[in-house]
Amino acid sequence: MHLDWILNPAALYAVVATGAILCLYLFVSLKRDLSAVEPRSMKKLQAMEAHWKAKMETLDERWKELSQISSLLVPPAPPRSGLNLSKRSQALQMFRRGETPLDIAAALSIPRNEVELLVKVQQVGQADSLPADCQSPPRVSNPAVPSGPPSSWSLPTTSLRSSR
Repeated sequence: MHLDWILNPAALYAVVATGAILCLYLFVSLKRDLSAVEPRSMKKLQAMEAHWKAKMETLDERWKELSQISSLLVPPAPPRSGLNLSKRSQALQMFRRGETPLDIAAALSIPRNEVELLVKVQQVGQADSLPADCQSPPRVSNPAVPSGPPSSWSLPTTSLRSSR
């Protein structure tokens, strides 16, 4: 057979030694390449570090500048509405009495659009506060269906007592 050289210990040691020398050569060349690359990467790292330090310094300066400017600024007072709680209640009372929003606005010296908005909000609030089954019933001519607001509906009264 041609594979007899594998069984010879000298040939086996020679193959192992060649492999070890090859691994050692690769290790040394890798270390040499890394040592050559390290200074370049350190220069890049230092350049990036210097760049970011400069950016941070400019941001710190800008932050201090804006802090000084913002301490000088005073927020404006919120615009006062002409509608305080007493005027609101007066406007709603006048509306319930049947006065128009124009008359209410003139009497209370508030803008007409605020009065109209107040009336709309009040009407929506009243409609939302009623349960769905208690809101205005549909208008039909059937006499069995009650008409008018729910407060005017009468419920049949029956006695729940059982007689023995």
